[in-house]
Amino acid sequence: MKAYSFHDQPLGTVIADKADTLADKAYLQYEEGREVSYQEVDEITNRIANGLARLGVAKDDKVALLLPNSLEAVYFWFACSKLGAVDVPINLANRGFFLSHVINDSDAKVIVIDHELIDRLVDIEKEIPELKKVVVWSRQGTIGELPALSFEVIEYPQLCEAPADRPQVTVKPGDVQSIIYTSGTTGPSKGVMMPQAQAHLEAYEYCTYMRTGAEDTFFTCLPIFHANARYLCIYPTMLSETKVVIRERLSATRFWDQIRAAKATIFNSLGAMATFLYNQPRKDNDGDNPARICLASPMPKEIYEDFAERFNIKVIDGYGLTETGLILYNPYDSPRPGSCGKATESFEVRIVDEDDQLVPPHMMGEIVIQGKTPYGMCLGYYKQPEKTVETFRNFYFHTGDGGYMDEDGYVYFVDRLKDYIRRRGENISSFEVERVVDSHPKVFESAAIGVKSEVGEDEVKIVVVLKEGKTLPPEELLSYCEPRMPYFAVPRYVEFVESLPKTPNEKVQKAKLREAGITKRTWDRESVGYQVKR
Repeated sequence: MKAYSFHDQPLGTVIADKADTLADKAYLQYEEGREVSYQEVDEITNRIANGLARLGVAKDDKVALLLPNSLEAVYFWFACSKLGAVDVPINLANRGFFLSHVINDSDAKVIVIDHELIDRLVDIEKEIPELKKVVVWSRQGTIGELPALSFEVIEYPQLCEAPADRPQVTVKPGDVQSIIYTSGTTGPSKGVMMPQAQAHLEAYEYCTYMRTGAEDTFFTCLPIFHANARYLCIYPTMLSETKVVIRERLSATRFWDQIRAAKATIFNSLGAMATFLYNQPRKDNDGDNPARICLASPMPKEIYEDFAERFNIKVIDGYGLTETGLILYNPYDSPRPGSCGKATESFEVRIVDEDDQLVPPHMMGEIVIQGKTPYGMCLGYYKQPEKTVETFRNFYFHTGDGGYMDEDGYVYFVDRLKDYIRRRGENISSFEVERVVDSHPKVFESAAIGVKSEVGEDEVKIVVVLKEGKTLPPEELLSYCEPRMPYFAVPRYVEFVESLPKTPNEKVQKAKLREAGITKRTWDRESVGYQVKR
């Protein structure tokens, strides 16, 4: 694997180099579509970059992306990077306030959107006054009739009519490449500013610790609007000078057939994905597949060894965050099931108490991280300097996650110290769930918490206090939530109470609600067959 000097690490520079050296070698493939070469990717993204420049997009401008997994989701990420513009990938489930918040907070003047999602802009049109231009993309190629919008609308094919010359923009390793929004716990989602060098380092270390090479074929079915698919698959594929096959989404029932069809040797599992795959009915050919290695974040200790044996694959567990990248890997030759692994060469990881003092081995504390290389971690939270200082206090990034370290430096994740909820690979802001529920005319106040799921991670429970004299069937509340929040944030459990436990200064004591968990008064939508639409 070629090592790039620090000043050659911006993504646009790497793309140009690979196009010049690898030319017509296959790089990207979407599902069963044709392979797209390194040279083609370079030329296509040059055209898009120049097309965006014609729209007035310049260095440091923000371009929001509301796109499903597709080649174009990769192209726009690359094109923005070549311009020195900042792409802002948005979770496809976002709608209403969740969507307008990201657009407004990021200062995006341009959005690239799937034409099937254009109605979401119509719904919030008056709430996003700074958005000026909309680029509409369609998987079918033809856009068709669009609703009347107050924005300037450009169809994707028009953008591609620009020249294929490489943009002449100086992009530095410390320049922001992307802003990825991660759900907060006591407020709206925060925009993580990821510099060019961080993206490169994360991809490079992945290749190093997973021992990737040109003989590998990568595979991802994880969303490209998240960091995993980008920096732990698509970017490492480029550094490994090989090909990646991209699928639209996870299908647990068809996963291994897709791996075989792609001849994929390497993939990542995120959140409860490993459990979903493991819980599929056993087949005689489970171990007959080309995959040689899987990064699992996490891989439950209870199934670690059997998963590896059943599917004839090496499993590497790891730990990281959008803000830091993956900073822990289980060593290739000496993994410890149940552990997240050891810190990479680029990071120092400590376990500290509430005063940021080191705790002894095996004692639980907060996992904190310090980078050893320039711009190897995020630059902070966009337009939130106070939150940035708080999180990076005492020169260490504070994860809010609890864990312990053994005598040999292996780190074990125990539990989250924050109030955010993690369901099936998605971080959910309790604040944003509560904001929607509290807007119901019959609701006085509410509290959203995570309760343990039978497949790992959390399920969302909403505890609701109704206005005096009001009644509200749980089904009616969920029907109200569905068009106003991502499908994965819609609560599974609903419980109505007379009041919420609070501190003397009127803060809700969520610890008490989590301790109570599922009670006899808790309504479960799955027990009654209520289906949430995606």
